[in-house]
Amino acid sequence: MKTRVLTGITTTGTPHLGNYVGAIRPAVAASWRDDVDAFYFMADYHALIKSDDPARIERSRLEIAATWLAAGLDPQKVTFYRQSDIPEIPELTWFLTCVTAKGLLNRAHAYKASVDKNVEAGEDADAGVTAGLYMYPVLMAADILAFNANKVPVGRDQIQHIEMARDIAQRFNHIYGHEFFVLPEVAIEEQVATLPGLDGRKMSKSYDNTIPLFAGGQKHLRESIMRIVTDSRLPGEAKDPDSSSLFTIFRAFASEAESTAFRQALVDGLGWGEAKQILFERIEVDVAPMRESYDALIARPAVIEEILHEGAKKARAIAAPKVAQLRDAIGLRSGVSAAPQAGAAKPAAKSSGKSPRFASFRDGDGSFRFRLFSAEGEELLLSKSFADPKAAGSLQKRIKELGTAAVLQVQPQSLVLELDGEHVASTPTYAGEQARDEALARLRGALDQLAAQE
Repeated sequence: MKTRVLTGITTTGTPHLGNYVGAIRPAVAASWRDDVDAFYFMADYHALIKSDDPARIERSRLEIAATWLAAGLDPQKVTFYRQSDIPEIPELTWFLTCVTAKGLLNRAHAYKASVDKNVEAGEDADAGVTAGLYMYPVLMAADILAFNANKVPVGRDQIQHIEMARDIAQRFNHIYGHEFFVLPEVAIEEQVATLPGLDGRKMSKSYDNTIPLFAGGQKHLRESIMRIVTDSRLPGEAKDPDSSSLFTIFRAFASEAESTAFRQALVDGLGWGEAKQILFERIEVDVAPMRESYDALIARPAVIEEILHEGAKKARAIAAPKVAQLRDAIGLRSGVSAAPQAGAAKPAAKSSGKSPRFASFRDGDGSFRFRLFSAEGEELLLSKSFADPKAAGSLQKRIKELGTAAVLQVQPQSLVLELDGEHVASTPTYAGEQARDEALARLRGALDQLAAQE
């Protein structure tokens, strides 16, 4: 069973070494795990809260996409997309806004910090506070809940936002009487490295003390490293590795043996200039191959665009059915589906006492599967194979419990039922999109009837 893990990257700047070591490298490594269904998105809607510079936003989107791809993110293995390419996100944000208590948003750390700063300065409490900043937690909740993410890796300063997403999801589920949303869990990476910047403080764009990952090429990387602040100890004098930014950064890229040797060289009196050159050469070993890939991608933005469009298709195949299901739940149903003729066949099924049913069977290889049939006898779903008939039975029971809260992914000519990030059943192949969409309505109706039986 795969765990769906979702990570957002705000598009407001140029990636630096701290971003790579603290977020990009561990996230890419995690994406290769067989038990993870990884979603990575560029949070360009969130970026608008922090920046009103269109050129900066546009450039950052390109640079960040190229960086993640150059660092080894495989778009075939993960779902990689731009937030702004998923129209279901802002729609879901509004659905969630309408059930979110203002008092909950009043307690958000970022909003409170802005209010406290204004009060201390003798300003109006909300001076300079945009509705975007205030509503940030709801948009973040929509990012997560649209895909029923199980885990969301965040820093400790973001834990509150995941807790708020859980609160909002629970509130929606309670109001509309169904478990529509999986409640996300926080994933804190305790071992993630935090690199010091040029001045010894945490490497951050806020402090303007970053070392660029790719921007400016090899020359700019070396120049930046040579600007790292060190103490006044001369060559030949022993240095303290544990208080040296150079050693901290070196250790983030080097093996244990390399780090031990560098530590000893500092203790033995290695000069700071030579130490910086060694640090540059060690980082360049890792960065140079990625930079080559990055430069090739930056030079062909159409390639990046195509990758992101394909990622958006994968993401929307999950988000679109989810939001369609929620529209039905909150009363925004299609006028066609509510018309009398659309349900003309249903009264006959009810009057005859028929209802959707599961039919279990055994395959020729000895495995167990089941089909879901409509009240009229149409095959709606065929399950995957199970070695144990009890597992197949458990899945049937869970489908009944979930009803239309089950995630249905829309494929070009079929539908796939997904539970906990795993494809567990699929529909027949239909002649076209219209036939598929009609089948989707029938399948939702059958799932509703099954849930009502529970």
